Amino acid sequence: MNCLEERILKDGIVKEGNVLKVDSFLNHQMDINLFNEMGKEFAKRFEGKNINKILTIEASGIGIACVVAQHFNVPVVFAKKSKSINIDGDMYVAEVVSYTHKNTNQVIVSKKFLSEDDHVLIIDDFLANGCALQGLISIVQSAGGTVEGIGIAIEKGFQPGGQIIRNLGYQLESLAIVESMDASTGKVEFRAQ
Repeated sequence: MNCLEERILKDGIVKEGNVLKVDSFLNHQMDINLFNEMGKEFAKRFEGKNINKILTIEASGIGIACVVAQHFNVPVVFAKKSKSINIDGDMYVAEVVSYTHKNTNQVIVSKKFLSEDDHVLIIDDFLANGCALQGLISIVQSAGGTVEGIGIAIEKGFQPGGQIIRNLGYQLESLAIVESMDASTGKVEFRAQ
C-alpha cells in the first residue's frame, strides 16, 4: 500500500453518493510532504517522457500540479473555469461536466501558453467519469500539442472514467484506485496495482 492509500484510509471520509472527502490533506488543506511523495512517484512513472509542461484544471489540481512540476522542472498551466478581465487574446475552450459540482463549465487556456511544441503531462486530483480529462485532452489537441501522459491522485475505479481514458490510448497513472467504498461503514477498498 502506498502513502496516498494509507492517508485515505486514515483521514478520508466516505459520504453518500460515492463521494470520498479528502479535504483535510488533498484538496482544501494540502499536505505538501504528501504531494512531494506523489510528485516523486509521478516522476518515476513518466520517466523518459519528453515533458515540457504540466496542465491541470482549477482549482483542486493546481496544488498537486505545482509540486509535481518541481520534479520535472517545467511550468504549470491551469485551465480556468471562468473568463476574467485578466485573460486576453485567443483561447482554447472545452466544455467540462463536473461530477462533484453537478454542473457544466467552459474551461479556457490562453493560446499563448500551449502550442504544437508542447509535450504535456496532465495532472488532476480525482478521476470519476473522465469529463475533465477529456476537456483537457481536447485543449492540448486544439493546440497541436502532445499528451505524454496523465497523472491522477485518486481514481474511482468503479466509475467509467479510467477505462474511457485508457481506451483512448493514453498512459494513465493513478496513485490510488478506489475499487469500492461504503458510506455506511466508511470502508474503502483499493485496486491492487
